[in-house]
Amino acid sequence: MKRFGLAMMAVLALAGVARAQVNDDPTGPQPMLPTEQLSITADDGKVYNFTVELAATPQEQAYGLMFRPTVAADAGMLFPNDPPVAVQFWMKNTIAPLDMVFIGPDGKIISIAENTVPYSLRPIPSGGIVAATLELQGGITATDDINIGDKVVAKQFGGG
Repeated sequence: MKRFGLAMMAVLALAGVARAQVNDDPTGPQPMLPTEQLSITADDGKVYNFTVELAATPQEQAYGLMFRPTVAADAGMLFPNDPPVAVQFWMKNTIAPLDMVFIGPDGKIISIAENTVPYSLRPIPSGGIVAATLELQGGITATDDINIGDKVVAKQFGGG
């Protein structure tokens, strides 16, 4: 599976959620998922707006952005965790470099993995308990000066 760390799999198992079977070699990316608006407010008050796909099911989360050649600068994918847990991701079958933004239960960014390496199987840990992970175009967090402690505003965090 692409996106779940051991902690997430344990949570799913304890919650009685059946894990979707995922083909390790799909023929292409999953169809575009439903979108929602999300913004990140920096410490200086600047707001960055994104239209993100919501990967809500285990299967959607497992495929994520695999096989997509690019991610637009104002787009991304949000992976919610209910309940919040520590997670880890990898870049298997992911063509485009990504910035992974790990969001705590309070909506604040707790860590960022910048410019993750396409196709890498190296685990990328959240660094703590997260309510969601946001995948964005590789390098956009540096370009936009998005940092740990910035606030994510989305439906899941009482905004949006």
